[in-house]
Amino acid sequence: MASLTCPRHPDAHLVEDHRAGDIICPECGVVVGDRLVDVGTEWRSFSNERSGTDPSRVGAPENPILGTGDLSTSIMVGFGASESSQGLANAQRKNTNNTERQLNQALGIIRDMSERIHLTRPIQDSAAKVFKQILDSKALRGRSNEAQAAACLYFACRKEGVPRTFKEICAVSRVSKRDIGKCFKLILKTLETSIEQITSADFMSRFCGNLNLHVSVQAAATRIAKKAVELDLVAGRSPISIAAAAIYMASQASTEKRSAKEIGEIAGAAEQTVRQTYKLLLPRVRELFPQEFKFDTPIEQLPSS
Repeated sequence: MASLTCPRHPDAHLVEDHRAGDIICPECGVVVGDRLVDVGTEWRSFSNERSGTDPSRVGAPENPILGTGDLSTSIMVGFGASESSQGLANAQRKNTNNTERQLNQALGIIRDMSERIHLTRPIQDSAAKVFKQILDSKALRGRSNEAQAAACLYFACRKEGVPRTFKEICAVSRVSKRDIGKCFKLILKTLETSIEQITSADFMSRFCGNLNLHVSVQAAATRIAKKAVELDLVAGRSPISIAAAAIYMASQASTEKRSAKEIGEIAGAAEQTVRQTYKLLLPRVRELFPQEFKFDTPIEQLPSS
């Protein structure tokens, strides 16, 4: 944390957003760092107790997801047991080993993907719990372990209020967006749950931070996107496309201009998609900007596409 500073406000005291896993400058809203590490101890110290043993040194804690401490019944067979009993015991051992192996593999995949896109530990744990539920239900039998793990991670991000795009999850996995999407729909159906719809506002802070845009540009882009939806200008467009187009419009009107290509690369949207969505906003552009916005480029001189 001490080595991180805002390029615009080097003396600013940075703020930690533990939910999103970001380190933010409170002066301009720029995301300075995108991964937090918990430096606190993971165990209590019992140094004042009289016992000569140190209770804090007991090894790794039991992982409740793996279920190694459960009270399930194991089938044991002794000498002279019938063939049916032996077969039942063998089948149980095989099934248990396969389940544990599949679960361990998935937890490793979730951890690896999370680290590559800087997701916090609570999100990893949430994804792991969802995978365990899905594995026990056998609802996704036949789907690849990686597709299931990726879908669980996407679900956990949505559930925790820090959504990532399908393209971002695809970028750190070896499965297609189509496969992840199918698994995600099955997860919703199996868990009999629903999650809040994502909006362009969910991505605005991260996209603008990665583009190094001032908080005033972010505020304008957020307002543009929200107003565009209210006016029904972007029907059928994804929240990501709307967010990208709004950022493009706000930046072009400010001193911190960013191209549609730059924004598309950050948002995971095609440059042409950003431009097409932007063109849908132009006819009502005067209604979209907040009144207090300070224009560097007048509305009349904004790009036509």
